[in-house]
Amino acid sequence: MGRADARRAARSGGIRRLFTWRKMLGTFFGLCLLVMGAFVALYAFVDVPKANAQAEKQSNVYKYSDGSVLARTGSGVNREIVDLDVVPKKVQHAFVAAENKSFYRDRGVDLKGTTRGLLNTLSGKGKQGGSTITQQYVKNYYLTQDQTVTRKLKELVISLKVDQRMEKDDILAGYLNTVYYGRGASGIQAAAQAYYGVDAKDLDTAQGAYLASLLQAPSQYDWAYASPTGKRLVKERWAYTLDNMVEEGWLDRAERDKLTFPVPDAPKGTPGLDGQAGYLVEAANQEMKRQGITEEQREAGGWTITLNIDKKKQKQLEKSVKRQLEDHLDRKGNKVDATVQAGATSVDPKTGKVVALYGGVGATEHYISNATRRDYQPASTFKPLVLASALENESTTQNGDLIGLNTVYDGTSKRPVVGSDTPFAPQNEDDRSYDDPTVQTAMNKSINSVFAQMVVDVGPAEVKKTALGLGVPDLNFPERPAITLGTMNASTWDMAGVYATLDNHGKKVTPTIVKSAEHRDRTMEPVDGIGGQVISRASADTVTKAMTGVVDSGSGHEANTTAYDAAGKTGTSENNKAALFTGYTPELATAVALYGESPKEGGGQVSLTGTASSGRANGGGFPAKIWADYTLGALGGGSDATFDLQGVERGETPVTETPSTTPSETEEPSETPSEEPEEPSESPSGTPSEEAPSQTPSETPSSTPSGTPGTTQEPGEGEQLPGWPGGDAVPGQ
Repeated sequence: MGRADARRAARSGGIRRLFTWRKMLGTFFGLCLLVMGAFVALYAFVDVPKANAQAEKQSNVYKYSDGSVLARTGSGVNREIVDLDVVPKKVQHAFVAAENKSFYRDRGVDLKGTTRGLLNTLSGKGKQGGSTITQQYVKNYYLTQDQTVTRKLKELVISLKVDQRMEKDDILAGYLNTVYYGRGASGIQAAAQAYYGVDAKDLDTAQGAYLASLLQAPSQYDWAYASPTGKRLVKERWAYTLDNMVEEGWLDRAERDKLTFPVPDAPKGTPGLDGQAGYLVEAANQEMKRQGITEEQREAGGWTITLNIDKKKQKQLEKSVKRQLEDHLDRKGNKVDATVQAGATSVDPKTGKVVALYGGVGATEHYISNATRRDYQPASTFKPLVLASALENESTTQNGDLIGLNTVYDGTSKRPVVGSDTPFAPQNEDDRSYDDPTVQTAMNKSINSVFAQMVVDVGPAEVKKTALGLGVPDLNFPERPAITLGTMNASTWDMAGVYATLDNHGKKVTPTIVKSAEHRDRTMEPVDGIGGQVISRASADTVTKAMTGVVDSGSGHEANTTAYDAAGKTGTSENNKAALFTGYTPELATAVALYGESPKEGGGQVSLTGTASSGRANGGGFPAKIWADYTLGALGGGSDATFDLQGVERGETPVTETPSTTPSETEEPSETPSEEPEEPSESPSGTPSEEAPSQTPSETPSSTPSGTPGTTQEPGEGEQLPGWPGGDAVPGQ
């Protein structure tokens, strides 16, 4: 043997001595011990963390009364967490069959799949495959979607611990509620709505199998966007899922063979807050706040809020506003039309449920809801409440006549009230005087002078007490004669409730928009829409009888039809800044208003005169037409229901003797008011100051009860003070 051969033999022997089986096994076991030690250390070091913020985010879901989705709001994540028992059992099994057949038997991890995923990550081949449902839940709920070795090792350890600490059903519930399904839907409830327009509880087996099949590739397998290849693959995946269910004993073969592929619905945009939705959501949020649900609790998400809003009635109200108002406006070419804001609230008088609401042209365009705003006045829609108070208090005129529908008053325009420390002499519509009108006639024609005197006869404090009991808010509500013209502030929501109370025979109706508000951790106590008796049935029914005359032959004749029984009242505020019609049938009470609002920054109240180039806007015009169109549609073309009126108070009929109203030659009035009084000044808030110039009483009133009336008039933002434009419409006006 040469030296070279000897060296080769020596090297070979050295290598064999280095890689003996004993040494190799020792090294292998040493590495195993090292890995095991590292894993034990990792297992001890890594604990189950708190859920990541994204996994717990939920949207709030708002629904119509029929359960269809109105809007979703909240965290930016379209998710509504549901309990597992809500999801049908076969749908649960579909997900297990698609993703992890051994889920109920395994320890929460797939070592082979995890190892493959680690190698893929190290080699830069992308996402891992073969994760169990537990691992996917851990990744979604506790960790992130980062494709790193560190994250995968944590996932492995946490999955083992989660499997030991949690029940399988809890893990499956967490998985179904956190996984992403495409179409912006996170969680099975949002996915069921996004793909099939149903709640998770209503998914059938075929639909559940499709949603389970989606998870492998949501964008590729969404039927609406899938390529022919994608459609073929998802159908194969769907069939694979069902076959696995049969194999596991979760689905009968005969039932499986009958199933057909459930093509999902076309995608729709996530219901947002545009149009009327924003106004409805805001009204619901405010009611939740009044019921003790804080904004912080609501904004945390997870609420399912079902409204009392009737979807068909809501759509009808929107159509009626468009047909009877918006189609007649030129918002771009007419400066007055650009200021017109419409609002309406419709209430079921038997329950208090707000069944429809119109807040304006759109919540993303006009943020203030015209249905609930309280910065305008109810004007003469308040007059029926004056009569209600007179009836409830069994009040009499200055001459002792019991006030009822047949009671006669002095209808002279600008007639100073008698018996008040605060002088007041309002002008009637078009400065027209009436000869000895009854209360019924005064209601039909909205005669200001009659109701101004009636407030004094009853007492402003008593009128206010009655109004507050019926539901008028205590906002800018002085105890003075001018309140007869509706000089306080109230919304269509408020007035719909007030009139609903009259409709409900004097039993208090509180408008309520939230049917239920449910959360996995808490619920909201809904508002009871019906309360106790606030005025007697006889008083309420008498007022109803009076207002049927307004519709039949008075200022509200635009709402008259043979299709239903109706009662209502018009209103037009000072300077024509608001025009209103509030009325009811036995089944529905609705308040409709137009407001003049400057489109300039900062807004401000402006006149509606010139709306749709039709002169002065009044409650008997557009508001009454909207009311009539909506009511007819909401009642399905009409109703046979009639008012059940009991104890209607007819009142006294004698005509009050008319004293001389012309001063004798030797008598001089204590004050001589100007012939043309100036319009009262307004405070910065838009409410006329309490101090105002003297007003001109009628020169020759037809009847003035005994006593020397003052000649200064209380202003207040009412209708038709002397020299003021506006006031209620009379038939044909």
